[in-house]
Amino acid sequence: MSAQTILPGTTATGQQTTLGVMGGGQLGRMFVQAAQAMGYFTAVLDPDPASPAGLVSHYHVQADYLDEQGLAQMMQRCAAITTEFENVPSGAMLTLGAHRPVAPAASALRIAQDRIKEKAHFASCGVPCAPYAALTDESQLASVPDDLFPGILKTARLGYDGKGQVRVAERAALQAAWAQLKGVPCVLEKQLPLAAECSAIVARGWDGAMVDFPVQRNVHRAGILATTEVFEGNLPPALATQALDAARAIALGLEYVGVLCVEFFVVQGSSTLLVNEIAPRPHNSGHYTIDACDQSQFDLQVRTLAGLPLVQPRQHSPAIMLNLLGDLWLQRAPAAPDWAAVLALPGVHLHLYGKLSARAGRKMGHLTITGATALQVQTTATQVAAVLGLPAP
Repeated sequence: MSAQTILPGTTATGQQTTLGVMGGGQLGRMFVQAAQAMGYFTAVLDPDPASPAGLVSHYHVQADYLDEQGLAQMMQRCAAITTEFENVPSGAMLTLGAHRPVAPAASALRIAQDRIKEKAHFASCGVPCAPYAALTDESQLASVPDDLFPGILKTARLGYDGKGQVRVAERAALQAAWAQLKGVPCVLEKQLPLAAECSAIVARGWDGAMVDFPVQRNVHRAGILATTEVFEGNLPPALATQALDAARAIALGLEYVGVLCVEFFVVQGSSTLLVNEIAPRPHNSGHYTIDACDQSQFDLQVRTLAGLPLVQPRQHSPAIMLNLLGDLWLQRAPAAPDWAAVLALPGVHLHLYGKLSARAGRKMGHLTITGATALQVQTTATQVAAVLGLPAP
């Protein structure tokens, strides 16, 4: 079911227009805040009674993602429904989509949830990815080409932030890696020397209109995004153009509606980007848009879902985003990080996600540093990292 324009505010029957989101994490929280700022009521389905999005939404449907009564409540309350993470069961979105506009569609989620289907989609769009082999059965291990070693064995489903991955230096280690990942379908990707990583975010409406944000340069540590920088000169213009062209082709091939992030590898000594994976939702690397752009990625998520006009966003400030993981709290327990010292620095914007407990590797918040020049934000980001004991960006 596609959306007509769903306007915010009070309807003719005196009800408030409500937009729904499947998933109650920080991405859902920021979607809820963007929707509420535009005048929509919001509903969140998430089983966690303390989910960050559920805590700030008008309605929190506390249920499993496939719970029939929970889905019925979402359909009853919501004019349209989106998702905040790619592993919401596609069957839930298929059920919802039979009765309400949903974006992204279940068909797009099914591809994003399976690396094997995802890589086949990249090939159909003419977008190159790293050499790989799809492994669905143990008997296929012996036929893996020699030139894929050293490689990284990744589960086809449910892997994120470095989870579900094992480095395989040589063929002799493949059997043990397969067993470590429980013998589920996997892909073995050739490990390539990387010069950089980057991501491109596009938004596509029901009418096919598409807009984009500047390409972000990213740094990961232990498989988790640590830093994103977005300013002139962060990437060669030709690579940025390649990234946006590829992201648009992938979105078009999916007949995608919503906000889509595409992650890329920049291989040493190469002038061609290789696509890594897609995220069918707003993305951690796009959080800077809240403070550095005239529209955020969450504003565009609301617009695409509600069928509102898409206007090309404008970045008005150079920006660096620093992820804040639970390790930061654990290292200082019982004291909290020195936010006062951080916020005394110019152009620093603190975003905490309302999570009630810190764990190692858990995303607790982020900091965005904006300024008049790239040098200014780089200098301030270095000072922030020193205050918090983070690696220098």
